[in-house]
Amino acid sequence: MASEAAAVEVGVHPRTGHRWVEESGGRVPAGLLSPSGPGLTVDERIQIADLRLARWSVRAIARQLGRDPSTVSRELRRNGTVTGYRPHAAQRKAEARRSRPKPGKIGSCPRLRQEVEAGLELQWSPEQIACRLRRDFPDDPEMQVSHETIYQALYMQGRGELRRELTKALRTGRARRTRHRQPHERQHRFSEPMVMLSDRPAAAEDRALPGHWEGDLIIGTPNTSAIGTLVERSTRFTMLLHLPQRHDAIAVRDAVVATITTLPEQLRGSLTWDQGSEMGLHHQITIRAGIPVYFCDPGSPWQRGTNENTNGLLRQYFPKGTDLSQHNQEQLIEVAARLNGRPRKSLGWDTPAEALAKLLSSTQTDGVAPTP
Repeated sequence: MASEAAAVEVGVHPRTGHRWVEESGGRVPAGLLSPSGPGLTVDERIQIADLRLARWSVRAIARQLGRDPSTVSRELRRNGTVTGYRPHAAQRKAEARRSRPKPGKIGSCPRLRQEVEAGLELQWSPEQIACRLRRDFPDDPEMQVSHETIYQALYMQGRGELRRELTKALRTGRARRTRHRQPHERQHRFSEPMVMLSDRPAAAEDRALPGHWEGDLIIGTPNTSAIGTLVERSTRFTMLLHLPQRHDAIAVRDAVVATITTLPEQLRGSLTWDQGSEMGLHHQITIRAGIPVYFCDPGSPWQRGTNENTNGLLRQYFPKGTDLSQHNQEQLIEVAARLNGRPRKSLGWDTPAEALAKLLSSTQTDGVAPTP
């Protein structure tokens, strides 16, 4: 059971249950388990003994108890004796097996502990240590351990298997494990529903028509300074948003709307962005600028490949670790002009400005306006 469900089962607050799990290495303190918990009770063991004497099969006993057949089979194998299955003796063996604390594998093997600590001091990850041990000691099971066991020896300090200070050698540097939210617990990032990239018009995919944009932020130091980037997919034409003081949802909304509305309507096909909090007012951008906003999947920057490439080019003018608020609007316009005047191999060595002009002139000549 999850710690929250287990806490509800024993009648305590979920935070208390989560703290018990952390302090006890994943074990609820003795005496707090419900009698109807996952372990077999004395009455169930007596019933197993009686049904075995009646020559019931393991599966029939499991159906009678409402248990999994593997539970009954394991009980008979682990707690039975050569003379048969005795329920009260089985109960005593099960209670003795549950007694804590028990030494873990790392704590009970000084050689293994020495190897693990040496690897951590070299800043190896637990996975690297575990895999290297399997390679260096292929015929010695005592010297092999999983990476999860190493993590537990670091984080569950009640065991005393590894020194607390060794957690600093981990890449995260954390002294305790952080809880990961389960998929069903995730909350929607925005109040208004997002329209995902899979619903974007097919015309945006083949880059045949102009007007489909990709957007993002490049962040400066301190984190309050930023520059917004808008890149047209078919021509790589770039526009920059001035965000000198803040880059929250309101500031980004105003900057995007002010920039997009300077474009002719035929260049407002779509805007694709990642799921950053700065797009919390995406529905207002759609209404005010007349351009639908689509969102990439989480952790999928390649879905905005044109924009990611452009951001890399912009770092030539706006290096990482610099204060971006020192650049005014005129400087941003100048940098965008430099980028739009640079020949591109993907455009047959045309510049983005030339490619955009050609596409606009061809659509006007054909009398066909791009549709979103």
